[in-house]
Amino acid sequence: MAPPIPSAGPDDGLSASDRLLKSAVAGLDAFAQQMEPVKAAVLTAKNLGDDSSAKIAAQLEAKIEAFEPSVTMIGQIKSGKTSLVNCMIGRPDLLPTDVNPWTSVVTSLHMSPKPINAETRAQFCFFEENEWDRLIAGGGRIGELADRAGADDELAKIKAQVEQMRQKSKLRLGERFELLLGQQHDYGYFDHELVERYVCLGDDFDDSASEQQGRFADITRSADLFFHQPALPVRLCIRDTPGVNDTFMMREQITIRAIRDSRICVVVLSAHQALSSTDLALVRLISNVKSNEVIIFVNRVDELSEPSTQVVQIRDSIVETLAKIDGPKDAEIIFGSAIWAQGAMMGSFSRVPEASKAALMQLVNASEDASLQHQTTRSVLWELSGMPALYAAISSQIMHGEGQGLVRHIGARARNLLAGVQQADNLKAKAQIGEVPVQISASEISTAVAVIKESSKTTLMAELDEAQTAFSIRLDRVHDSFLARATDALLSYLEQFGDDEVWEYDPAGLRLLLRSSYQAHGKTVQSAFDRCVRQAAEEIGSLYQNALNLPVELFDIKVPPPLRVPPPVTLGQTIALDLKGTWWRNWWYKRRGYQSFATDFRKLIHAETIGVIQDLKSQHGDALREQAVQEAERFVCEQAEILLNTLSAPLLAKDGVDALFDRQTLIARDVEVQQAIRSLEAIEA
Repeated sequence: MAPPIPSAGPDDGLSASDRLLKSAVAGLDAFAQQMEPVKAAVLTAKNLGDDSSAKIAAQLEAKIEAFEPSVTMIGQIKSGKTSLVNCMIGRPDLLPTDVNPWTSVVTSLHMSPKPINAETRAQFCFFEENEWDRLIAGGGRIGELADRAGADDELAKIKAQVEQMRQKSKLRLGERFELLLGQQHDYGYFDHELVERYVCLGDDFDDSASEQQGRFADITRSADLFFHQPALPVRLCIRDTPGVNDTFMMREQITIRAIRDSRICVVVLSAHQALSSTDLALVRLISNVKSNEVIIFVNRVDELSEPSTQVVQIRDSIVETLAKIDGPKDAEIIFGSAIWAQGAMMGSFSRVPEASKAALMQLVNASEDASLQHQTTRSVLWELSGMPALYAAISSQIMHGEGQGLVRHIGARARNLLAGVQQADNLKAKAQIGEVPVQISASEISTAVAVIKESSKTTLMAELDEAQTAFSIRLDRVHDSFLARATDALLSYLEQFGDDEVWEYDPAGLRLLLRSSYQAHGKTVQSAFDRCVRQAAEEIGSLYQNALNLPVELFDIKVPPPLRVPPPVTLGQTIALDLKGTWWRNWWYKRRGYQSFATDFRKLIHAETIGVIQDLKSQHGDALREQAVQEAERFVCEQAEILLNTLSAPLLAKDGVDALFDRQTLIARDVEVQQAIRSLEAIEA
């Protein structure tokens, strides 16, 4: 059962819909509570440390404050995804739900538990000129496919549709609308009408409506909306992506980028056609994302005639299909209805269609949960809408995924700051009673630190360069081998069956080998990063011990958590071999002679797949390398700075700067530091 829906109180300040949302996101409270001792430890380091430590602690505070887990929603056009998103943000009427297939907009809804004071509440970015030119000149990805395949009829249709879109853009925006490309529009507010102007086309409009619905939708690439949602205990971003089955396949590329930027992906299916042939494109997009980062939400169960029975059948069918096509294993599957969620949020059962009411009652009557019979209509609508279950799954993934990563990352850095404060206080105490605790000169320490920083970076860069070269060679070999196998398979088919029937070849093997290559490369980069930071931590720790003549066990440096390897979502993009349309049939029947088939086929598939190879090398491989270098360099520089400032503490004490730090003060500080360290260790355990 979902947590009880909180009733309104005199100081509640929440709307009825926000109270529903608050009940659904109760799982995020656990994460917010887990962050409290981390925040307290950072604050302790900030208050007790020197200026340098306080600066680092302030950066950690900002990182905690800016933490915003994101959930990317993907699905077919008309799967009810946007209606679901409206309910997830507590604003059931905000986003337009009649989006024209030509609109390619990712709408990111940034929710904050604190009031928003920023001047910009809404930001709409337009396509860059090169992106627009690619669409206008070639008809997007699908136009490129048709052109390569020589499917003239298909290409002609696509270009006609593009020209129609271009003419409509001129009518809405004027002859010089291209000047808007690459720009963005910012607003200090947003409402349904403003959002509709940028993301929803709908029908054709006359001049009197040109300032309203859909005026900029042709050229809008993304929309960001920032607003206060008091029902949430932490920040959260919900990304509503366009349906992926669009005419020009531009949405697919945009959706891939959105998935790459999120740790949680919700695939919205329609109960009437869950995992249809069109949905297989969705499975390709998420097949490279970890199963525990994928949630499948089957919407529109209210349209089923007998949902209690059909839901079981649909679930079994989805599980079976995912297993057959190598989809995410063990992904959580949730059933619900955006219509029911809207009815609950608006408090109006009358707005729910009669057939939908009948489906609801059928579920209630068939349920083994007798308490449903005694709940209010709003409570039943809300629970069976699937919204509480969806947010419970999202909360769990944040808690054990991205949130856990933040806790470990911030916790390790705060722990090192506190250790530095602790050591500095010990040195000050010794200096005040006349001891000379530091055994190495400041210049020697500075020289040693510089050597560690340079050696660490040089070694890591060399290892990463070697790994990147090996990765590139492996990808090229996989690619060449696939092209050879596919071409040989084609020739074998032609020799055996001739060219009367259209032949097809499954690219799943290529994707599997490329994914394996990327995963192996990711582990190599992770290992190089781990060796680098552990070696640096050991060398800096040795400096502490040698400078202070300390036993080894009295000081340790916490290394950062393992480097995250983003999923290779680019492998999910559609290539020619995935499409079974008429253009492929046209390509097949235009070939003459077996060698012509083989030569043209190899050129076609090479042109289609080389982009995937290059994307893995650059956007994935290079980005992972850069991430490893930056994180390692940040860690080493931060620990070196803590070391230098810690060892300079006795000099300050000698000069009387720390005269106020008497013995009682140092004892009190030590108690506070020890308490903060214990709280961090408890979280690690």
